[in-house]
Amino acid sequence: MKILHTSDWHLGKRLDYFSRLDEQRAVLTEICEIADTENVDAVIVAGDLFDTFNPPVEAVELLYKTLRRLSHEGRRPVIAIAGNHDSADRIDAPDILARECGIIFIGYPQATIRPFHMKNGFSINTATAGFLEISLPQHNYPLRVIHTPFANELRLKQFLGLDNKAQQLNEILRKHWLAIGNIHCDNRGVNLLTTHLYMLQRGGEILEEPEGEKPIKVGHADLVYSDAIPPQIQYTALGHLHRFQNIGDQQRPVVYPSSPLAYSFSEAEQQKGLVIVEVFPEQAAQHRFISLSSGRKLHRKRFEDIDAAVAWLNENPNTLVELTLVSHTFLSSADMKRVHEAHDGIIHIIPIVQQIASDPTHIRAINLDQDMDVLFKDYFQYRLAQEPNPELMDLLNEVINCETETED
Repeated sequence: MKILHTSDWHLGKRLDYFSRLDEQRAVLTEICEIADTENVDAVIVAGDLFDTFNPPVEAVELLYKTLRRLSHEGRRPVIAIAGNHDSADRIDAPDILARECGIIFIGYPQATIRPFHMKNGFSINTATAGFLEISLPQHNYPLRVIHTPFANELRLKQFLGLDNKAQQLNEILRKHWLAIGNIHCDNRGVNLLTTHLYMLQRGGEILEEPEGEKPIKVGHADLVYSDAIPPQIQYTALGHLHRFQNIGDQQRPVVYPSSPLAYSFSEAEQQKGLVIVEVFPEQAAQHRFISLSSGRKLHRKRFEDIDAAVAWLNENPNTLVELTLVSHTFLSSADMKRVHEAHDGIIHIIPIVQQIASDPTHIRAINLDQDMDVLFKDYFQYRLAQEPNPELMDLLNEVINCETETED
């Protein structure tokens, strides 16, 4: 059985003011093409389908169109769970129509999916709270999936019985998953777990959450360790962290597949992609990372020469850039214009004026009776050992001479 695992689409997300929707369309098309080329039997989207609880209409439309294409006209089950950026109600809302297309939305923990059969396709014959079993016509063994969408503290109390903050989420989930595994996950089928949680390997390194990502905190019970996964599970499909990594081992992979695009400059050097899982009953799951090429690459660049910066920007148009410009003087408007005209994907410009150290033995007295602009020039000379440029002085004079508006 072959399964495509992806997560953290964050549809509708912007990079500061810059829309990524066209890039998201392109990369989701690429994911659909990989699903068809690989002829996968099922797809798991492990949370953070959207970037906000109330995504733009274009993002909602893109999600539904993509999942329908991934379902291959209902022949291929697509399981999509809610992440910490998603509204569980919004994820559950299209359930009836989605099932007609072979899409299984799961918004809340302990959700029970109603059994159904797709004509000339798969069927769900067994489903209990937090579990479903799928029969595929091309295989003589079933696909079992234990599912736990993201849960905040309120939902954990409501759905999993987390009575107080002192209780450990790890232990609650361990018992919950093990009970399901003991009842439903024998060695005559493929057994998977999918969840959107901040999961670590006990005793392993602390994994950094993405820059700008909402940190997952659930009272005092915010850490889940991979040893909570029941022994019957052959592959765990995680969501939340944006870098590809396996926190399990080769026998029982526990995988973050990565986000399809770099969503912050801290992810600039990461290779983005998805994971293809191949697994048989009673055998160790094999998984491989497939890189995605769509979307504009993110770069953090630092230059000490404007000409060099402009040259690089002209040579790398299909990028998004955080640009640091180091100089001994403040950048002129002419230089800023050159930089902006060289590239349409500059997200941030960080100017750094290198300060020339002053000699403390030559500190002179300050005449406070001078005009404001003269005082400013003295201060500027003291801090940076240079005269302010005319544009800066014009701006200062504009501020000094403007009238303060007051309400009558």
